[in-house]
This record gives sequence, structure tokens and C-alpha cells, in this order.
Amino acid sequence: MMKLYRTDGGILSERKDFEEGIWVDLVDPTMEEIQLIAGKYDIDTNDIVAILDDEETSRVEQESGYTFIVIDIPSQETRHGRDAYTTIPLGIFLTETAIITVCSEASDIFSIFGKKSMRSLSTKKQMRFVYQVLYSVAVEYQRLLRYIDKTRKEIETRAINNIAEDTDLIDLHELESNLVYFTASLKSNMLVIDRLVRYERIKKYSEDKELLDDVVIEIKQAAEMTDIYISIIHGSRELIASVLNDKLNRVMKLLTSVTLIMGIPTIVSGLYGMNVDEKWMPLSHIQYGFGMICGGIAVICVLVILIMKKRKLL
Repeated sequence: MMKLYRTDGGILSERKDFEEGIWVDLVDPTMEEIQLIAGKYDIDTNDIVAILDDEETSRVEQESGYTFIVIDIPSQETRHGRDAYTTIPLGIFLTETAIITVCSEASDIFSIFGKKSMRSLSTKKQMRFVYQVLYSVAVEYQRLLRYIDKTRKEIETRAINNIAEDTDLIDLHELESNLVYFTASLKSNMLVIDRLVRYERIKKYSEDKELLDDVVIEIKQAAEMTDIYISIIHGSRELIASVLNDKLNRVMKLLTSVTLIMGIPTIVSGLYGMNVDEKWMPLSHIQYGFGMICGGIAVICVLVILIMKKRKLL
């Protein structure tokens, strides 16, 4: 899908024709759309196609007639039957008359561009546009990081309330995997920013210095949040593992205690069930001998239960 946008007076609007200062947004483009843009702006087709590979790495490349920027953005996917997050590449091509963004799937990072909160948005000032994209990406990372931490807190609450399940460990592992992807991508994006700052080919504006500082702060904050959440999730996973092991130990202790108590009547009945002369068996000639034996077994079992409860074995 291909859409064209242009700003006038800081207001972003969709266009139907290619103009100077246009922003071309390609989302999962067809081969015909790729060839159209490549031919119109003299871009290597392979560079556009490469963005659609999920394993493409973040980088900045300078080609004849255009600059090629690749950054990692967060994306939602289904992994092992669960909602999870990963990162996918976003390509930004800067030509003399246009900005072209290429991504394999639709993303929420451009949704902020249509809001008034995006200050001084301009498709004609290319470096400012790139900084604003990076800022939006950092904000999206932080939003997902807070959601991941919220999910982690819910799992931890279940563990504290002693209702944790085995699946909670798997969920925590998935959350930790998401954070690992985020860590690698944020570090790569930071390297891209460092290179763009030193890049002389693209025109920069002095008023964008504050925006660049905001971008660096937001990305560093997202990276720090990721590192902190990884450590917290590691501790949460150990907590849940301990809770589950404690539940298992309690069950095993209960079963052992029940087995011990049930062993008392089993032993007595086994002795009276031996094939020996009845005259050698106590209470065998008394009218209420069977009841007395059962009563004695019950008394012994009660005494054992009391002793075990006193010693906290039950």
C-alpha cells in the first residue's frame, strides 16, 4: 500500500500526486509500487526490497542521489500461541525532493504525526522529519515497555496471592524475550543517531537541536527501562519458581503425612490377617474385640495427627 503526504503550515494532509517535499509511505508494498518509486526517485530496487526482510540491521548508507536509513521499530506478533513483541526494520530514504518510508507492516509510530502535539512537523525539512520519526519510535518503545511491566506485575500478584500457575513461568520467559529484542534494537537505533549527528550530507537546522536532545533522552530512557525490566523479570521468575516449588513441597508433605497415618490401620489389620492360631491374637475371644481394636486404631491415628500438627508436619 502506498500513500502520499505533505505538510503545509505544519498540517499533514494526504495528497494524490507526487510533489516536491512529499512523503511517500510504503506499507508492505507490491512489486509494482516498489518499481514505481525506485524509477521515479532513482533508488536501487534491492535497497527497498531489503527493508521487507525482518532480519535487516539498523544502519545509515549514502548512495548516489539518496541517503538510506534503517532503524528498528517495535511490532506485535503471535509467538507460541501468545501475544508477543518483536522488532522489524523501517527504512527511510531521503532524496532531493522526497522522503520515502518503507515497512513490511503498518505501525502506530506515524499516528502521532496527525496530532497537534507533533511540533513543527515538516516533510520538507528531512532531518527534522527523521528526528521526529525516531522520537515517535522511542515513545512507542516506552509505551510497550510499560505494558510489559504491567503484565509482569499481574503475574507477580498472582504469585504473591499463591495462585501462580506453571504457565506464568512461560509468560515471563516470553516477556523477557521481548525485552531482549528491544535491547538490541534500541542500541542499534542509538548508533544510527550517533552517525546522523555527524552526517554532513543532509541539511540540519539549528532549531532542531532541542528535538535531537529529546530523541536521545527518550531512546536512552527506553534502553534503561529495558535493562531494569529484564532484571526485575528475572527476579519475578525466581519468585514464581519458588512459589511453585513450595506448593509442590506442601502437597508432597501432605501426601506423606496421609500415607503415614493410613499405615497404622494397615499394619494392625495386616497382623490380624496373618494365618496363625486365633488364640495367639489379642482380643480375638472377646465379644467386642473388633470394636476395641478399631477404637484403639482410631486413638493412635488421632494421637499421631496431633503430634504431626504440633510439629507443623500437617
